[in-house]
Amino acid sequence: MAAKRLFWGIVELIEASINAGQYPVGSRLPPERELATQFNVSRPTIREAIIALEVRGKVEVKTSSGVYVLAASKSNHNIQQINAFEVTQARALVEGEVAALSAASISTDELDALEQTLIDMEEGGDMQAADQTFHNIIAGSTRNEAMHNLVENLWSLRTSSKEIVNDYDSVCSKDNAKTIAEHRAIFNALKLGDATKARTAMHNHFNRLINTLFDAEEARALEEIKRKASEKRDLYSIRRP
Repeated sequence: MAAKRLFWGIVELIEASINAGQYPVGSRLPPERELATQFNVSRPTIREAIIALEVRGKVEVKTSSGVYVLAASKSNHNIQQINAFEVTQARALVEGEVAALSAASISTDELDALEQTLIDMEEGGDMQAADQTFHNIIAGSTRNEAMHNLVENLWSLRTSSKEIVNDYDSVCSKDNAKTIAEHRAIFNALKLGDATKARTAMHNHFNRLINTLFDAEEARALEEIKRKASEKRDLYSIRRP
């Protein structure tokens, strides 16, 4: 979680520099190593920040050339308005059908790779990395590149704003046992080649995530109500030190 907070700080600093005109539209950002030295962070942290800036439409990464500043666009504004609920609902709808397609085309090697991600989760590995690999394998197994790209783009939206990142951070580590069980149910359906069961298992997985997001939002709202009530109580109390 600390690494995520760190790279978002770098994103905000670079965005502020772009908005202030330090890096005009069309100009190239300093190389990765220079940015790492400038902000006193690791190069992987800079890479994460650049990815986030690219998703947000602030920069374009040109292979073997560098990172270039883009003009502000309406589409970038729209991306920043997307919330975690919308991302999760979109993923549920898309990946439910992806799982159904995968049931008819997934290979033995892909099933083995899929099971390895479950083993990694069960052995306490990096849950997010294993989760992303799991969904990416399923998308690739459809043999439909448009579907594959769609799933990857939806995954990228998870890091398109600090609010979405914070929302996911608040729920994704709540119950790893349930997450693993849900992934196992998806895997078992795919192994059976049952499209209906695969779709249902994927929908169940995202439905719990959506409900967990709502629970977290309600808890935050309740805390805010309590905080405001406490402030009001202190304001009108006649018992003062």
